[in-house]
Amino acid sequence: MTWHTGFRTEPPSYRPVAVVDIGSNSVRLVVYDGLRRSPTPVFNEKILCGLGKGVAITGKLNEAAIVRALAALRRFRTLAKQIGCKQVFAVATAAAREATNGEDFVDKAEKALGAGISVLTGKEEARFAALGVIAGIPEADGVAGDLGGGSLELIDIKDGKLNEGVTLPLGPLRLMDMSGNDMERARGIVDDYLTKTDILTHLNGRSFYAVGGAWRNIARMHMAHAHYPLHVLHQYTMTRSQAAAISELVSGLSAAALKDVKDVSKSRSETLPYGAMVLERLLHHSKARDVVCSVYGVREGYLYARLPRKKMRSDALLSSCWDFARRYARSPEHELELCDWTDQIFSSKSFAETDEEQRLRYAACLLADIGWRAHPDYRADRSLSMISQAAFVGVDHPGRVFLALTVFYRYEGEVMKDDLTRLLDERAMERAHLLSSIFRLAYILSAAMPGMLPRIGLKLSGSKELVLTLPKKLADLMGERVEKRLASLAFEMGRTPRVQIG
Repeated sequence: MTWHTGFRTEPPSYRPVAVVDIGSNSVRLVVYDGLRRSPTPVFNEKILCGLGKGVAITGKLNEAAIVRALAALRRFRTLAKQIGCKQVFAVATAAAREATNGEDFVDKAEKALGAGISVLTGKEEARFAALGVIAGIPEADGVAGDLGGGSLELIDIKDGKLNEGVTLPLGPLRLMDMSGNDMERARGIVDDYLTKTDILTHLNGRSFYAVGGAWRNIARMHMAHAHYPLHVLHQYTMTRSQAAAISELVSGLSAAALKDVKDVSKSRSETLPYGAMVLERLLHHSKARDVVCSVYGVREGYLYARLPRKKMRSDALLSSCWDFARRYARSPEHELELCDWTDQIFSSKSFAETDEEQRLRYAACLLADIGWRAHPDYRADRSLSMISQAAFVGVDHPGRVFLALTVFYRYEGEVMKDDLTRLLDERAMERAHLLSSIFRLAYILSAAMPGMLPRIGLKLSGSKELVLTLPKKLADLMGERVEKRLASLAFEMGRTPRVQIG
């Protein structure tokens, strides 16, 4: 029984679900394409209402913010209905749970939205944020931190499990209120809380997973400063010193200065220095190895928690790639056969691979044909863009580039002179070229249709040969192009090509 037994090959159904997140700073609607292992956002809108502004001083939600929030929720209700969402999940966080008029607001909000709203406790908010990180980065090992407008949730995660967690009143809006908009005073408040937080000792030598819009903006600024070639925030990683330096820089900038920065959301210019300061002090009080950006957070964690146990355990990357194959490949069944066909080469000791390398190879097989509808001259570039920029999770940046370049080379067959290649080491580059050469041979033998590859052998012999075996009924498949591609593949592998009929 192969790893993909039971995979359904018909195109994935479109059953949109909506998540409404009522935070201390923003009210957001995200509609996903379904309640699946790797949901893709199909609509995303936020309104910065500032519900939590002033709560630390007055104890109440701001009345003007309430009016804006209710108007946004009425709009979201209409949009969700228009998109066809059968399920609308809604959560409210720090501001709604802590304000004295929070309960009254939630009653009005439920009527405006036409759906129930779960007011999360601090522990629940931390749990869902951590589940979001696990859903998007299954191998996560460290502490997840979700910075909202009113609070900071920290929780230890390892081996897909949640450990100790804590909620701290260190959101930018809360800090601005408690400090009277005085950065030095706010820094003192943050230091006071962080020195009393034992969870930071768990960060020694491990990763800090940053969740929240403020920290995504900081990562985006660092990405631009470093001229990073892949503009994908998920799993963008900064070393400890890099994250500390950019955070310290941003915390010293004024709101007016940040409004002129291209990579910063204008609506966050006022709160971003405080969010940056929290990250800088967190790194100061811990020995985190690096900072990893996660675009998955409370919303995705909330959906992930509702999946059946079997789906939760499924591979996030392979699930996404399989959805791509079902939508875009000429034959999804063929891509599964391609996975098995390439096993013949990589099961040998000469080309042994790690579990992660095998996983990426299978993902590349599933993506190998997604560019076929494009004009032949643009298939390579189209595939490169689709894969490198896809809303995949469960893969780091080198892995993402490996997948994109493997399919690019399948069409282009030449070395790509691009900044993306700097993200791969020599072994990964060699594997991308080798796997693409196998693809090039496979597709001229099978014409991308199922049922052919399982009848064709491709193996290494003990005499340093690469042997292509065809049954007599398929002998006519041999031709100049097959011979040429077999010879090219054999040369790349340091082997002599041989064709065996029968």
